[in-house]
Amino acid sequence: MKVIVVGLGIQGNKRLTIAGGEAVATVDPFKKEADYKTVQDVPLEKYDAALLCIPDEPKIELIRYLIQNKKHVLVEKPLLDTSGEEQIESLYLLAKKNKTTLYTAYNHRFEPHLVNAKKVLDSGQLGKIYNVRMFYGNGTARDVKLSQWRDQGAGVLPDLGSHLLDTLLFLFEEVRQRDFSPWSFSKFENKAYDHVIFGSKGTPQFELEATLLSWRNTFRFDVFAEKGSLHIDCLCKWGPSKLTVRTRILPSGRPEENNEILEMKDPTWALEYDHFKSLCANGSGNTENDLWVNRHLRLLTTSS
Repeated sequence: MKVIVVGLGIQGNKRLTIAGGEAVATVDPFKKEADYKTVQDVPLEKYDAALLCIPDEPKIELIRYLIQNKKHVLVEKPLLDTSGEEQIESLYLLAKKNKTTLYTAYNHRFEPHLVNAKKVLDSGQLGKIYNVRMFYGNGTARDVKLSQWRDQGAGVLPDLGSHLLDTLLFLFEEVRQRDFSPWSFSKFENKAYDHVIFGSKGTPQFELEATLLSWRNTFRFDVFAEKGSLHIDCLCKWGPSKLTVRTRILPSGRPEENNEILEMKDPTWALEYDHFKSLCANGSGNTENDLWVNRHLRLLTTSS
């Protein structure tokens, strides 16, 4: 498959490296090393798919151009429609008509310990799930503030919060029926939100926190359940990454514990790229996920 990479920021360069020889051109209006300034400048016969690593605002218009010309699209998360859901739905209808793939990239679905956590959760060995907590933090508040385009809108909520919501979808199918509310939305250093806490009460209770003010990049995932608990500390890209599964001792006591520690380069980008190419073979995408994430991000923003 021949691809073009649109946007040569951090994400775009990662995508370019993974695509390797399949990348036939790069597009960026501000980078002199790019082959083209606009996607429309790239001859249509030159490529089969586009990897879009661009700001949120121009995504929908550019995706529409590509799908109308029967090109597959991988777009960096999130895919947002702040006015509702009609634009996203129309894109997927167009993609279906033209037998092309529209895929929004959520690479954490390919994180080894999250994949293993899903196997544990699906097995039922933890019993009834009581409480689920996720924390995702990095220290990019100042980078965002100094950016020409990033310190706007809902800030960290669509940036990191979208990952948290999609990870819940990946791990807990029942979350599709839940509503989320803002618990604490703050602007400590930035014009847009740089720290958010939101969740859904019930059983299980979901507690999600995302921040740009964690000076050491941090990811934590905790599940507390009837028969034990599960914990992930750190992603592979920041390694080492640790998965802990504990078995409850009754009536109380120190639980039995199984630990798995990984020290490896981030495998998610290559795994996701292979997944995208497999989707392109049959023209499928992740429509329902996008609509669900978009709906909750919009509702959280309007009610915060």
